[in-house]
Amino acid sequence: MELRARNVLNVAVILGCVIISNNLLYPVGAYLYNNRYAGDQVIRVTPVNSGEVEELKKLFENLKVDLWRPNSAALIHEGSDVDVHVGRNGTRHLKAHLQHSHIQHEVLISNLQTEIEKQTGYRSSRKRRSEFQYDYEVYHSLEEIQSWMFQMNRTHPHLLDMFSIGRSFEGRPLYVLQLGKRTRSYKKAMWIDCGVHAREWIGPAFCQWFVKEALHSYQYDSVMRRLMNQLNFYIMPVFNVDGYHFSWTTDRFWRKTRSKNHKYQCRGVDANRNWKVKWCDEGASSHPCDDTYCGPFPESEPEVKAVAKFLRKHRKRIRAYISIHAYAQMLLYPYSYKYATIPNFNCVESAAQNAVTALYSAYGVRYRYGPASTTLYVSSGSSMDWAYKNGIPYTFAFELRDTGYYGFLLPESLINPTCTETMRAVKTIAAGLLKKCTK
Repeated sequence: MELRARNVLNVAVILGCVIISNNLLYPVGAYLYNNRYAGDQVIRVTPVNSGEVEELKKLFENLKVDLWRPNSAALIHEGSDVDVHVGRNGTRHLKAHLQHSHIQHEVLISNLQTEIEKQTGYRSSRKRRSEFQYDYEVYHSLEEIQSWMFQMNRTHPHLLDMFSIGRSFEGRPLYVLQLGKRTRSYKKAMWIDCGVHAREWIGPAFCQWFVKEALHSYQYDSVMRRLMNQLNFYIMPVFNVDGYHFSWTTDRFWRKTRSKNHKYQCRGVDANRNWKVKWCDEGASSHPCDDTYCGPFPESEPEVKAVAKFLRKHRKRIRAYISIHAYAQMLLYPYSYKYATIPNFNCVESAAQNAVTALYSAYGVRYRYGPASTTLYVSSGSSMDWAYKNGIPYTFAFELRDTGYYGFLLPESLINPTCTETMRAVKTIAAGLLKKCTK
């Protein structure tokens, strides 16, 4: 069900930890997680041979750790960095074990709590503003983002339309913004979603940035104007609304949805392993407590089901699907679940190369690009593979900055450059949709 939203009610409601009144936002307290991450560290290990790979797999299965990259011990490979978040009580044990096994390691973040406070600043002391002064260079809570969506919907009626495609497990609306000049003629479209994994805050920041740039540059940027006139953009700033909210209030590094499991106390499903394409195969877990849990069945998550239904309904018009993730500095395309070449490889490869070149032109930041299975790792049940299998010819997953120095805690000072360069890449992909690929 798609619910249109055109009017904003000027009522005061308490949502989470933010009071929304008359479309203005007032923060209540600072989101500092009760100091729960004080003394936690992020450690990087790079196994140099198969023996070290097996040693690490065994170690991480027995030791309670939060794997940042890769997101499962099964995906640890020789020569690839392993970034792991360890609680303050486990750091000494992990380091001692690594030293005893003569495995090289380095500390990327020595005190996670300090880095969290640096990343977000103290919310209570930060000014909140109306939409006309909305700060796109800070991270925003779900309540702030949804209030902003209503504001944009109200103030840009000719280029933007807001609607809901369903509700999350916890009952939150799943809002999508449609960007583009209103015309009666048939228009191709591009879908962009952000915030599939809750802890990847730079994703929703980019989706907001994209909307802001598209609307503000429509008058003076001929490229953007042409794109908006000839294409529709469906933007979903926060896919995993429940998880994103939870990452602000309770667990900064939460990844999954927040659905309940009848047999286990562990909650949530990996929303990027829950799609009906080689579901629950390699790169996904069948255990509800794992970060890559595929769910009890494909599209078990209402968020995934709602997006899949919308994409199926509009698949003849949607020519490109983009999902924004972090971190790794990569632009990935199918397949993710197998080592095989897609039928329109030349066209997709060319689009990826042009996008990465455009991104590089902003600040000289290099992105790797290629099939997800060989460039990153094999993973089944992903949205990118599902979209491709369902007839969308150009499907991509961006892994934004950085490569591990900050990891999921990318500072707010890097939102602007990260979004600026990514905007160039996405515009390049969109412009390519208006041309016929003959390769």
